[in-house]
Order: sequence, then structure tokens, then C-alpha cells
Amino acid sequence: MMITAEPGFNIQPFLENDKVILCPLRQDDFDELYEVASDPFIWEQHPNKNRWQLEVFKTFFTGAMQSKGAFKVVDKATGKTAGCTRIYDYNEEKCLILIGYTFLGRAFWGTGLNLSAKRLMLDYLFQFVSKVHFHIGAENTRSQLAIGRLGAQKVGEAEVAYYGEPVKLNYVYEIEKEDWRKTKFK
Repeated sequence: MMITAEPGFNIQPFLENDKVILCPLRQDDFDELYEVASDPFIWEQHPNKNRWQLEVFKTFFTGAMQSKGAFKVVDKATGKTAGCTRIYDYNEEKCLILIGYTFLGRAFWGTGLNLSAKRLMLDYLFQFVSKVHFHIGAENTRSQLAIGRLGAQKVGEAEVAYYGEPVKLNYVYEIEKEDWRKTKFK
């Protein structure tokens, strides 16, 4: 794993391992990312199912840029843009942060790319926090199963207000640092 970051905690570092590169999202990534996001099937189980539409995706992308914690996900083997993910809502008092807003193009489903990206993010984040939460749409069974493979447990439900989009029910999953250390080496 390669981590390039400023000294201290940075929620948008450059992260890389043998399978995936997480690059801080830039404005000029829009066209490449929308090319992936324009597939309606990707959004079928997401809370906001119309993000494949250009105007709706523009709002999603604006929120990602404003978060200052969004990443373009790149498949290291091909160099192709696979999707996007985000680190957000750092709570220093609770030593907690969230990962979410993740989507990948269908060509990358089942390849281990999402799992690899999440492992990379968790390895980085657990240098600074003791808990990581994930917001996952209540209807998004694909993502719920995937996050369970990492050892995350459902700990609650929350109405989440997405930037410029309606509030939607999400399940909250959690991984604690000590559990991650145990799970990661199984």
C-alpha cells in the first residue's frame, strides 16, 4: 500500500495498492466519471436512482467536489476510471468518520476492486480514527452484502440528506479499529 498525504490526518490523500488507485477527485474528472455513471443499472439499488441522468449527476458531482473527501477510483491493471467513493463527516470527538457515496461501473463488479478500495481506505483511516461508519441505502442489498464481507455490522438506520437530493433511508454499518485488525488478517 502506498499512501501519500500531508503530515497528520487528511481525508483526501492519494491512496494506492496493487489493485486500485484512489485519486483525489478533480473538476476535470467529470466527463470520465459521468461516462461510467450514465448507466441506469448502476443506480438501480442506490437511494437516488436517477443519478444516471446528466443534470442529477452534476448535482452529485458538485457535492462530491465540495466534500473535499471524494476520490476517483481507478483500476490499476487497466488505468480505467471505475467509479467514485468518498470519505466524509469526520467527528473528532467520537473518533469516527464515514465512507460512502460509492459507485462502480458494472465492468468492475465482482472483480474485487471495491473490496480492495475499501481495505485501502480502512487501513489508512484506522491510523487516525477508532470507528468507521458506512451509509448504505436501505434497498441496496449488493452493497450491504459487500460491506458485510469486510466485517461491518449494521448498527442503525438514518435519514440521510444527500447534497441537492431528497432525504433517503440508509442503513448505518460500522467497523471498529480492533475488529478490523482481527478481520483483515483472516
